[in-house]
Formats: sequence, C-alpha cells, structure tokens
Amino acid sequence: MASARFWLQTETFLCGADSSVARHPYFAELRPTLALAFPIIVGQVSQMLMGITDTVMIGRVGKVPLAAAAFAHGLFMLVFIIGVGVLMSVSVLVARAHGAGRSRECAEYLRHGMGLALLLGLAGATAMAALGPYLHRFGQPPEVVAAVRPYFELIGWSLLPALVFQVQRQFSEAVGHPWAPMGILLGGVLLNAILAWMLIYGHWGVPALGLEGAGWATLLARTLSAAVLWWWLARRPEVRAEWPRAGANPAWLARLERVRLKEMLGIGLPAAGQLLFEVGAFAAAALMMGWIGTVPLAAHQIALSCAGFTFMFPLGISIAVAVRISRAVGEGRREALRPIGFGALGAGALMMLGFALLFALMGRWLAAGFTPEADVVSLAARLLVVAAIFQIFDGGQVIGAAALRGLADVRVPMGITFVAYWVIALPLAYLLGVRGGYGAVGIWWALAAGLASAALLLGWRFYHKTRTQPGGFSRIT
Repeated sequence: MASARFWLQTETFLCGADSSVARHPYFAELRPTLALAFPIIVGQVSQMLMGITDTVMIGRVGKVPLAAAAFAHGLFMLVFIIGVGVLMSVSVLVARAHGAGRSRECAEYLRHGMGLALLLGLAGATAMAALGPYLHRFGQPPEVVAAVRPYFELIGWSLLPALVFQVQRQFSEAVGHPWAPMGILLGGVLLNAILAWMLIYGHWGVPALGLEGAGWATLLARTLSAAVLWWWLARRPEVRAEWPRAGANPAWLARLERVRLKEMLGIGLPAAGQLLFEVGAFAAAALMMGWIGTVPLAAHQIALSCAGFTFMFPLGISIAVAVRISRAVGEGRREALRPIGFGALGAGALMMLGFALLFALMGRWLAAGFTPEADVVSLAARLLVVAAIFQIFDGGQVIGAAALRGLADVRVPMGITFVAYWVIALPLAYLLGVRGGYGAVGIWWALAAGLASAALLLGWRFYHKTRTQPGGFSRIT
C-alpha cells in the first residue's frame, strides 16, 4: 500500500488528480504498473547492491582483484543469464494462468520451474568448476588469471540458490505478492555486506581471504535468501491455492510433464537467447578491455557497476510490465496492452534521463567511491559520460523486450538482439576500441549504438503486435 500511495502522489503532482490527463488510459494503466514495479525495483536494486558492495570492498584491496572480479563476473553472467532467461517463462505463464483464475496451473508452472532451476543451476555450477583450470585461455593479464580462480568457482556454485530464488520470486510477483522477495533481498544485501567485510579483510577473528572471501559471502547470502523465501511462501495462506501440495494440486515430487516443459522452454529458450546476446556482448566487451590492459578492465567494472545499478530501475518496471501484460492476456483485456506497454516505456525514459544527468555531472565523484587509483578513476569517469547517453536506450530496450515477452513473442526479439549486439555493437567495438585507437571509450560508444538499435526495433515490434485491425487486435499467442 505504501508503494501505491507513493506512485499515486507522484502522478498527482505531475498531472493533477482530477485532470483529463490522469484519466487517460495510459496513465490509468501506469498506476498499477508502477505500484507493482516499486517493490520489484527495490528488490532489483538490493540485488545489484550486493555486487556493488563486493566491488567497493574488492577495490580497496587493489586494482588486480578488482579486474579479476570484473573478468569472473563477465563469465558468470553468461551462465547465469541462460538460466534466468529459461526461467522467465515462469512469470509469464503463472501471471497468465492467475489472470484466468487457473490456480492449479500456477502450481504446475512453479513446480516445473523449480525442476528446471535445479537442473540448470547444477549444470552451470559444474561447467564453471570445469572451466576453472582453463581461464588463462581468455587472454587476460597473467596477474588477473592468477587471482581469479577460487572466486570464480565460488560464485559458480552460487548459481544453484540464485536460480531457485529467481523461480520463487517470479511466482510470488506473478500472483501479486512482490513485497516478500523485496524484503528478503534487502536482508540478503545486509548479510552479504557483513560477511564480505569479515571474510575479505579478516575482521572478528576470521582469516582475511581477500577476493575469495567475497565469493564465500555471495554463496552464503544467496543460499540463505532462497531458503527464507521458500519458508515464507510455504506458510502464506494467500498463495495456498497456487502452491504445490498433495490433494488439490500435484505434490512437489510428482512426475514432471513433458508437454508443460515444452511449453515453458518454447518461451524460455528464445528469451534466454535474447538475454545471452545482450549479456554476451558486454562480456565480450570486458574481454576486449582486458586485451587493452588492467586499468581499462578495472574502469570498465566500475562504470558497469554504476550503469548496472541504475538499470535495475527500468528492469523492475519491465518485470512488472511482463506480468501485467500476461495477466491482461489471461483476463482477455486486449485493449489494455498498448497502454500498459507504452505507458511504462515513457516512465522508464524519464527515469533514465535523470540518471543520465547524474552520470554526466558527477561521474568522477562516483568513480572515486570505488577505488583510490587515480588512473582508474579518470577513465571510469569518461566511460560514465558515455553511459549517460546509452542509459535512455538501455531502459527502452529492456521494457520493450519485456512487453513482448508478456505477449509470448520471443523469437523475433531474439533476432533483434542478435543483430543489435553481435552485428552492430561488437564489430564496432573491435574496430573503434581495439583496432581504431579509441580504447575503452570507443568500446562503450559501440555498446551505446547496439542498445539504441535494440530499443528502437523492439519498440516498433511491440507497436506492430498491438495494432488494431478491422476485426480487432492482431493475433497474440
């Protein structure tokens, strides 16, 4: 209720409570979208704060551990994003079933999502452990490779609880309960900060483990967060009808259905491909930074941490948009699709414009908060000027992709992201940054070009999918 009051007061300030603007369908649909988005945004920011906390504490140890953390996170995100993408089908299908009043199907999608999370988490963690001895083949500085392996393997094993948490969180948000995941994520951030402070620096009688200590803190915090969210959901009467159990719903250990898994993978695999193309482009950019040197890689990590933090705001809106569009489809409210999607795109653009101004005006001050290394701070501040430009497009592309995902339209968006990041952004990054002499700044301008292309094409796709025909709306599966 507090979030709803906050967003309603904001809207009243902007357009007046009784104005015709406030009664416009776009603003009418924006209210519940922002009310749902607020706790999701807080949760996303909390999750990002966990990574920023590690980056700040690791940066105080030195530039080599900071560069090693950037290298490890780039590879980790490639694996993590595959799991997150596949599991995105949980929120879409649960929200659609919830909107149609089919509680048993909500429980089935949760149960099958948990099975996929366990399988993907175990496979990803095993793959990262197997990759550990071969990290030197990525062409990174020798001192970075020497420091990274224990941390890399620890965050790899944190995949399992992280993906389990993602499924439970998507289920909770899709059935209208976003506050518990938010609160648990906040607690996880606090726990991670305490554990990292102890394990990195050796406080309270604990051995100082440096970068490896940050890995242990992340693993422990993610595991406890997943366990607490499970405990909360299992005890809530509000979700009892949608929770797997013996009797009305299949029990947790009932046999998984091939048809339902195929349905989930039909949405999840293209969504995973879409995310993989984007995150893979940023991971490839991190590798290019490593080819240039340790300072560009460390500066890239700082600038990416700042941009990633602000990205959590449109990402939270995008999650709410996907849930609301899926629910509207389940309810048969096709006329609400375009107001939900484009209203959120407008709100996201305004929000990211504010962050763009922050980066442009205070970039050096922000970078100095991560490390005392003057050369790293100087380069990171220049990268944040570029980030000020692509912030707006970054928000647009994530909201546009989520709106399409709510329509279960994932194949064409996957192709759009491939073109934007791997046909436009990465070749341009290599030409400008590695071969052209523009260095780290050139790589970031290339990423901005890819984000702009994705935002424009995905927005056009949503417009096309929700256009009205003589017989009604275009076909939405």
